[in-house]
Amino acid sequence: MNIERSFNIREGFRRKDDTIPIRMQTEAQPKYHYGPLTPDKLNYMLDEYYSEREWDIETSIPTKRKLQQLNLEYIINACSTFFS
Repeated sequence: MNIERSFNIREGFRRKDDTIPIRMQTEAQPKYHYGPLTPDKLNYMLDEYYSEREWDIETSIPTKRKLQQLNLEYIINACSTFFS
């Protein structure tokens, strides 16, 4: 996931691009007993997800520490502008 995310970051994707279809944001799902996933709920879920992955909450970029922990220094070197 960290390699894939780093590739996407290099290609210009950020937190704003992590979204769900508009239908899921506006229509309730009574069969599954939950309502629409509002932007506030989605942002809360993204914060939690990024925290668990050790990615920056604001930008969604994996932290330098996490990549080092996974022995992915070559990604840090290849994309040094994102991991300063």
